Amino acid sequence: MDRALYGPGGFFVSGAGPAAHFRTSVHASPVFAATLFRLLTRVDAALGHPARLDVVDVGAGRGELLRALSALAAARPPLTARLRLTAVERAVPPEDLPEEIEWSDQIPSGITGLLIATEWLDNVPLDVAVRTRDGWRYLLVDPATGEESVGDRVSLADGDWLARWWPTATGEAGSTGSGGPEPLAAISARAEIGRTRDEAWADAVKHVDRGLALAVDYGHLREERPVDGTLTGYRAGRQVAPVPDGSCDITAHVAVDSIAFAGERVARCAYSLISQREGLRAFGADGGRPPLRLAAEDPAGYVRALAAASTVAELTDPAGLGGHWWLRQPVSVGPDALMAR
Repeated sequence: MDRALYGPGGFFVSGAGPAAHFRTSVHASPVFAATLFRLLTRVDAALGHPARLDVVDVGAGRGELLRALSALAAARPPLTARLRLTAVERAVPPEDLPEEIEWSDQIPSGITGLLIATEWLDNVPLDVAVRTRDGWRYLLVDPATGEESVGDRVSLADGDWLARWWPTATGEAGSTGSGGPEPLAAISARAEIGRTRDEAWADAVKHVDRGLALAVDYGHLREERPVDGTLTGYRAGRQVAPVPDGSCDITAHVAVDSIAFAGERVARCAYSLISQREGLRAFGADGGRPPLRLAAEDPAGYVRALAAASTVAELTDPAGLGGHWWLRQPVSVGPDALMAR
């Protein structure tokens, strides 16, 4: 998975970028960026308007979100002067990247401000396990064909993670054992081992000195883990088999409660976990239709307002983007100061 996404010629380091293959909240509507900008101003105020206000976008694609935030900040020159925008991405920077956006393949240290990870964690590579009669074993895959087979028993560390965070886990975990792996037909469940995502999120939070770390992603909770897992692929707007040959996105939903626990241990401050629908509505983006009287008073304005409401509806649809989770992890700042009022 790591080679297919980030290795030489991998999906995220070559080609036109994610926007050419799938639609995220950043691409769906400018309302998403506008909402995050309002959240940024809330973070700025909670921090006492520091001399340098960081915005770090982890998994930045081609910098679309930071471009939008930069444009919104341009109307506030005092804020623009303090703003430092950093895109974290393994791909090379696009040729048309604005000069005010820094580009790095590593999360910078000492962040004071807002760290954003929009649909990043679902692409942090992980192992998949299958449950057999003698416990959890790794699922192996042929990187050229996508053909699957059953491998060794999971490691002790991965077995511990499954026992805690994936409640269907049964049987022993640890040593390989002397028996050979069972055929795929014998498995009773699949699990996506989120330990690597926990470590990635904890490391990201560790880079924030003061401010807020925000992860936006699709995922699930311990009580609702999918029996068959969620691993899949996307190419050119279509869902495809997750063949790890570099030609498609390979993604799996995030165990959001597990990463939340990992980040909280680093930040030593309580997190909040809400749906994107709740997060956007808290800042006034509710997707409501404009009043019909506006159609008579200002037809052009009504059409614009209707179009804007339509894009917000897509962002807040619980069956789609509105079902994404917003994990808000404050660091050295009171959480109440970051809430919309």
